[in-house]
Amino acid sequence: MTGVETPATADTVDVAVEAVLAGRVVVLPTDTVYGLCASPYREEPVRRLYRLKGRDETQPTALLASDVDMLLECVPELRGRTATILRALLPGPYTVVAPNPARRFRWLTGGRADTIGVRVPVLTGVAAEVLERVSAVAATSANLPGEGDPARVDQIPAEIRAGCAAVVDTGELPGIASTVVDLTGSEPRVLREGPVPASDVLERVHAALD
Repeated sequence: MTGVETPATADTVDVAVEAVLAGRVVVLPTDTVYGLCASPYREEPVRRLYRLKGRDETQPTALLASDVDMLLECVPELRGRTATILRALLPGPYTVVAPNPARRFRWLTGGRADTIGVRVPVLTGVAAEVLERVSAVAATSANLPGEGDPARVDQIPAEIRAGCAAVVDTGELPGIASTVVDLTGSEPRVLREGPVPASDVLERVHAALD
Protein backbone atom coordinates (compact mmCIF):
# COMPACT_ATOMS: atom_id res chain seq x y z
CA MET A 1 0.00 0.00 0.00
CA THR A 2 1.89 3.07 -1.26
CA GLY A 3 0.74 6.62 -1.83
CA VAL A 4 -2.77 5.96 -0.53
CA GLU A 5 -4.47 9.28 0.18
CA THR A 6 -7.19 8.75 2.74
CA PRO A 7 -9.68 11.53 3.46
CA ALA A 8 -10.94 11.62 7.02
CA THR A 9 -13.38 8.71 7.24
CA ALA A 10 -14.06 5.95 9.76
CA ASP A 11 -11.54 3.73 7.98
CA THR A 12 -8.78 6.33 8.02
CA VAL A 13 -7.73 5.63 11.58
CA ASP A 14 -7.23 1.90 10.98
CA VAL A 15 -5.28 2.49 7.76
CA ALA A 16 -2.90 4.98 9.33
CA VAL A 17 -2.45 3.07 12.59
CA GLU A 18 -1.70 -0.19 10.81
CA ALA A 19 0.86 1.57 8.63
CA VAL A 20 2.68 3.16 11.56
CA LEU A 21 2.73 -0.09 13.54
CA ALA A 22 4.09 -1.89 10.49
CA GLY A 23 7.02 0.51 10.34
CA ARG A 24 5.80 2.49 7.32
CA VAL A 25 5.91 6.25 6.85
CA VAL A 26 2.64 8.22 6.78
CA VAL A 27 1.49 11.81 6.48
CA LEU A 28 -0.61 13.03 9.40
CA PRO A 29 -2.12 16.43 10.17
CA THR A 30 -0.91 18.19 13.32
CA ASP A 31 -2.02 21.42 14.97
CA THR A 32 0.48 23.37 12.84
CA VAL A 33 1.41 21.73 9.51
CA TYR A 34 1.20 18.32 7.84
CA GLY A 35 3.79 16.00 9.32
CA LEU A 36 5.80 13.14 7.91
CA CYS A 37 5.51 10.49 10.63
CA ALA A 38 6.82 7.05 11.56
CA SER A 39 7.09 4.83 14.61
CA PRO A 40 9.77 6.25 16.93
CA TYR A 41 10.43 3.02 18.80
CA ARG A 42 12.72 1.42 16.23
CA GLU A 43 15.50 2.89 14.13
CA GLU A 44 14.52 1.55 10.70
CA PRO A 45 11.12 3.33 10.38
CA VAL A 46 12.83 6.60 11.29
CA ARG A 47 15.58 5.99 8.73
CA ARG A 48 12.83 5.43 6.13
CA LEU A 49 11.37 8.80 7.09
CA TYR A 50 14.76 10.51 6.70
CA ARG A 51 15.38 8.91 3.30
CA LEU A 52 11.95 9.87 2.00
CA LYS A 53 12.33 13.48 3.09
CA GLY A 54 15.98 13.71 2.02
CA ARG A 55 16.82 14.85 5.53
CA ASP A 56 20.40 14.96 6.78
CA GLU A 57 20.77 12.40 9.56
CA THR A 58 22.59 14.99 11.71
CA GLN A 59 19.30 16.93 11.91
CA PRO A 60 17.00 16.02 14.82
CA THR A 61 13.39 14.92 14.47
CA ALA A 62 10.77 15.48 17.15
CA LEU A 63 9.13 12.83 19.31
CA LEU A 64 5.41 13.63 19.15
CA ALA A 65 3.31 12.00 21.88
CA SER A 66 -0.41 11.67 22.50
CA ASP A 67 -0.20 13.44 25.88
CA VAL A 68 2.35 14.59 28.43
CA ASP A 69 2.02 11.41 30.51
CA MET A 70 2.95 9.31 27.46
CA LEU A 71 5.86 11.64 26.79
CA LEU A 72 7.13 11.04 30.32
CA GLU A 73 6.81 7.28 29.81
CA CYS A 74 8.93 7.55 26.67
CA VAL A 75 11.56 9.78 28.30
CA PRO A 76 11.32 9.34 32.10
CA GLU A 77 14.22 11.75 32.68
CA LEU A 78 11.90 14.62 31.73
CA ARG A 79 10.17 14.30 35.10
CA GLY A 80 10.82 17.08 37.60
CA ARG A 81 11.52 20.68 36.57
CA THR A 82 11.24 19.93 32.84
CA ALA A 83 7.89 18.18 33.30
CA THR A 84 6.56 21.24 35.15
CA ILE A 85 7.36 23.37 32.11
CA LEU A 86 6.00 20.77 29.70
CA ARG A 87 2.67 20.69 31.52
CA ALA A 88 2.49 24.49 31.37
CA LEU A 89 3.00 24.52 27.59
CA LEU A 90 1.55 21.25 26.33
CA PRO A 91 -0.58 20.30 24.58
CA GLY A 92 0.12 23.19 22.27
CA PRO A 93 1.97 24.33 19.13
CA TYR A 94 5.42 23.95 20.67
CA THR A 95 8.48 21.81 20.13
CA VAL A 96 10.46 21.64 23.36
CA VAL A 97 14.16 20.81 23.18
CA ALA A 98 14.83 19.00 26.45
CA PRO A 99 17.78 17.28 28.15
CA ASN A 100 18.12 13.61 27.23
CA PRO A 101 20.80 12.33 29.63
CA ALA A 102 19.97 8.66 28.99
CA ARG A 103 20.36 9.28 25.23
CA ARG A 104 17.01 7.71 24.45
CA PHE A 105 15.72 7.54 20.86
CA ARG A 106 19.22 8.19 19.53
CA TRP A 107 17.93 7.86 15.94
CA LEU A 108 15.81 10.99 16.53
CA THR A 109 18.41 13.21 18.14
CA GLY A 110 20.63 14.01 15.18
CA GLY A 111 24.05 15.32 16.12
CA ARG A 112 23.23 15.80 19.83
CA ALA A 113 22.22 12.58 21.53
CA ASP A 114 22.01 14.32 24.93
CA THR A 115 19.01 16.43 23.84
CA ILE A 116 15.64 15.53 22.35
CA GLY A 117 12.83 17.55 20.79
CA VAL A 118 9.36 16.69 22.07
CA ARG A 119 5.83 17.70 21.13
CA VAL A 120 2.26 17.13 22.31
CA PRO A 121 0.00 18.79 19.76
CA VAL A 122 -3.61 19.85 20.18
CA LEU A 123 -5.45 17.34 17.98
CA THR A 124 -9.06 16.38 17.36
CA GLY A 125 -10.88 13.81 15.25
CA VAL A 126 -8.93 11.38 13.09
CA ALA A 127 -5.49 12.78 13.92
CA ALA A 128 -6.13 12.48 17.67
CA GLU A 129 -7.39 8.91 17.32
CA VAL A 130 -4.37 7.82 15.31
CA LEU A 131 -1.90 9.30 17.77
CA GLU A 132 -3.75 7.89 20.77
CA ARG A 133 -3.63 4.38 19.32
CA VAL A 134 0.07 4.45 18.39
CA SER A 135 1.05 6.47 21.51
CA ALA A 136 3.83 8.43 19.80
CA VAL A 137 5.43 9.10 16.42
CA ALA A 138 8.60 10.59 15.06
CA ALA A 139 7.43 13.69 13.19
CA THR A 140 8.89 16.31 10.90
CA SER A 141 7.17 18.60 8.40
CA ALA A 142 6.08 16.83 5.22
CA ASN A 143 8.26 18.84 2.88
CA LEU A 144 11.65 18.61 1.21
CA PRO A 145 14.58 20.35 2.97
CA GLY A 146 14.45 24.10 2.45
CA GLU A 147 10.88 24.14 1.10
CA GLY A 148 7.79 25.64 2.74
CA ASP A 149 5.81 23.89 5.44
CA PRO A 150 2.63 22.33 4.00
CA ALA A 151 -0.73 23.61 5.22
CA ARG A 152 -2.58 21.44 2.68
CA VAL A 153 -1.97 17.96 1.28
CA ASP A 154 -1.59 19.34 -2.24
CA GLN A 155 1.42 21.33 -0.99
CA ILE A 156 3.25 18.12 -0.03
CA PRO A 157 5.71 17.09 -2.77
CA ALA A 158 4.35 14.31 -4.97
CA GLU A 159 7.38 12.11 -4.33
CA ILE A 160 6.76 12.25 -0.59
CA ARG A 161 3.07 11.42 -0.95
CA ALA A 162 3.90 8.54 -3.27
CA GLY A 163 6.38 7.10 -0.78
CA CYS A 164 3.94 7.04 2.14
CA ALA A 165 1.69 4.16 3.16
CA ALA A 166 -1.11 6.62 3.97
CA VAL A 167 -1.76 10.33 3.59
CA VAL A 168 -4.47 11.54 5.95
CA ASP A 169 -6.16 14.67 4.62
CA THR A 170 -8.21 16.75 7.08
CA GLY A 171 -8.20 19.95 5.06
CA GLU A 172 -6.24 23.15 5.51
CA LEU A 173 -4.11 23.59 8.65
CA PRO A 174 -2.66 26.81 10.13
CA GLY A 175 0.55 26.30 8.15
CA ILE A 176 2.90 27.85 10.71
CA ALA A 177 5.56 25.56 12.16
CA SER A 178 5.70 25.14 15.94
CA THR A 179 7.43 27.53 18.30
CA VAL A 180 10.71 25.91 19.42
CA VAL A 181 11.72 26.30 23.08
CA ASP A 182 15.15 25.18 24.31
CA LEU A 183 15.30 24.01 27.94
CA THR A 184 18.82 22.56 27.82
CA GLY A 185 20.64 25.63 29.13
CA SER A 186 20.59 27.55 32.37
CA GLU A 187 17.73 29.70 31.07
CA PRO A 188 14.94 28.81 28.60
CA ARG A 189 15.39 30.20 25.11
CA VAL A 190 13.07 30.47 22.11
CA LEU A 191 14.94 29.17 19.07
CA ARG A 192 12.11 29.74 16.59
CA GLU A 193 8.97 31.80 16.85
CA GLY A 194 5.89 30.09 15.51
CA PRO A 195 2.23 30.50 16.41
CA VAL A 196 3.17 31.83 19.88
CA PRO A 197 5.45 34.89 20.29
CA ALA A 198 8.69 34.39 22.20
CA SER A 199 7.71 36.81 24.97
CA ASP A 200 4.47 34.92 25.67
CA VAL A 201 6.27 31.57 25.76
CA LEU A 202 8.92 32.75 28.20
CA GLU A 203 6.29 34.34 30.41
CA ARG A 204 4.44 31.02 30.66
CA VAL A 205 7.66 29.13 31.39
CA HIS A 206 8.72 31.47 34.17
CA ALA A 207 5.22 31.51 35.66
CA ALA A 208 5.28 27.70 35.80
CA LEU A 209 8.54 27.74 37.74
CA ASP A 210 7.54 30.45 40.26
